Amino acid sequence: MRGYIIYALLAALFASLVPIFGKLGLRDVNPTLATAVRAVIMAVFLVGVALLSGSTRVSEIDSRALLLITLSGLAGALSWLFYFMAIKNGKVPAVIAIDKTSVALAIFLSWIVLGSRMNLKTALGAILIVLGALLVSL
Repeated sequence: MRGYIIYALLAALFASLVPIFGKLGLRDVNPTLATAVRAVIMAVFLVGVALLSGSTRVSEIDSRALLLITLSGLAGALSWLFYFMAIKNGKVPAVIAIDKTSVALAIFLSWIVLGSRMNLKTALGAILIVLGALLVSL
């Protein structure tokens, strides 16, 4: 099995725990505060991982890459802020399903922005993801 598949499966496993722990933790907590606390915990953990792996030379990142990584970080922060707001007030299965339409949107954007291959099978898969999300969320 290719390494990226193992990483993707591990990402899916840990991502599946986020809404469960989040919903339980948000019971009496403001979602903005919860998102901020989560971000600090993530930052401390990831800085520790970077230190342990020896990947700490931020100065080696060129300005274009740093800008794009910054934009990615801001997009991620906004995503998680709205995600926690949604799971605090909504039904977790519906929120998860709607959130996962991001997969279909990312497939489309990767085609437009990155020039990734788009064929009928990929387009149909993305459409089925959106239809599945609609079925779960309604």
